Amino acid sequence: MKLSKRSIFILLVIIVTIAIDQISKIWVRAHVVAGSQSEIIGDYFTLHNVENSGAFLGLGSDLSETLRILLLLILPIVVLALVLRYVFKDKTLDKWSLFAFSSIIGGGIGNVYDRFVYGSVTDFWHIDFGGVFRTGIFNLADLSVTTGMIILVISSFRKKKK
Repeated sequence: MKLSKRSIFILLVIIVTIAIDQISKIWVRAHVVAGSQSEIIGDYFTLHNVENSGAFLGLGSDLSETLRILLLLILPIVVLALVLRYVFKDKTLDKWSLFAFSSIIGGGIGNVYDRFVYGSVTDFWHIDFGGVFRTGIFNLADLSVTTGMIILVISSFRKKKK
């Protein structure tokens, strides 16, 4: 089976996203003390090593094991599979949308892999601009998903203007 340039682009973005995410998490687990905090750029940008058994900002970490498996493992796998199917089937998607969806899928797979293998997701970056802008502790998979969502929102606004 010969893959189209479009399919290769989609798969490449997904694979590179997963690889960068997993390499960063392996590095953090090996070199950053669990529960520690190190300054990268003062208190504005810090490095941590936190295991998150929930989803975004720890949501769902207090759910029963059965609900956590359903909501944080099985449901994301189903949604990721449906989005992947959509991306391959909808030939009208532009390059930016393909990149965005592929980044979301790659980031989602990276975090689902962690939940499946480790029972939690390794988070390590935190940004705090003195109350003006502040994040939770996040990882590169989260960044990929967020970036993909931002691109899709911007793209949808640009399409409506035309």
